[in-house]
Amino acid sequence: MANAHGDGNSGFAHPAPLRMLALTAVVLFFLTWLTVFVVNIDLGDANIYIAMGIAVVKATFVALYFMHLRWDRQVNSIVFVGSLAAVALFIALAMTDSSEYRPLQEQYRENMNVQKQGSAWGDSEGVQAAILERQAKSE
Repeated sequence: MANAHGDGNSGFAHPAPLRMLALTAVVLFFLTWLTVFVVNIDLGDANIYIAMGIAVVKATFVALYFMHLRWDRQVNSIVFVGSLAAVALFIALAMTDSSEYRPLQEQYRENMNVQKQGSAWGDSEGVQAAILERQAKSE
């Protein structure tokens, strides 16, 4: 039975040596460990950029070796890796804007905590007073 290439070989289209796949798996495990290690170190805003960079490298390894993109046309690899890099860049740039909204998020969380405490006590007037008091302090 002929495969899609018409050469009569019914085996795998791009058999990768087991050693190469094992080495790729070891690299992916190491990069996963590195991601966990870096995230647990406080580097400020750089943590997200480093984690996104490692994620792009990991996705590239998976696509090139486990999905056999390495043996396909080179333009496919370039487009795929470029797309991963563009998505990572977009997410990283979107994350930089989140610091603008952090004070509003914290205020919302504080208000929600006060509301939860008030509903447990059954004191809705006290909750409203506490919310107004916290809003006055924040302004």
